[in-house]
Amino acid sequence: MNILFFLKPKSEVAYLYDDYSMRQALEKMEYYRYSAVPIINRNGNYVGTITEGDLLWSLKNMGLQTLHESEAIPLRTVKRRWDNAPVNVQCNIEELMQTSLNQNFVPVIDDNQTFIGIVTRKQIMNYFYDTYKRTEKGDA
Repeated sequence: MNILFFLKPKSEVAYLYDDYSMRQALEKMEYYRYSAVPIINRNGNYVGTITEGDLLWSLKNMGLQTLHESEAIPLRTVKRRWDNAPVNVQCNIEELMQTSLNQNFVPVIDDNQTFIGIVTRKQIMNYFYDTYKRTEKGDA
């Protein structure tokens, strides 16, 4: 099975550019109500994943007193605890599943490291649940 079946394309995904400010990141994450968002550079390459926790710890550790102060801090300077591991668009379903076990979404990149979208763990689980239910009923 091709992982493109699961792909939520970049055009439908909330993401941040690494030159955005911390404030822009916070506001976008609040708007979409996401706790983690992919970061890309202006060339479209996947850079990493920023989480609410990364931003909160950075605000605390930098001693920022107001949200206004976060406007001057580029996202690329924020220390991240970890990044969601990406998979290549050509990977097999087993690699996609294995990668999704430890993260809520899997960034998908092409051979040039260009971010093309994500696959959510929920999408994978729904697919296999539906497959299981069809098999259980004898439809598969």
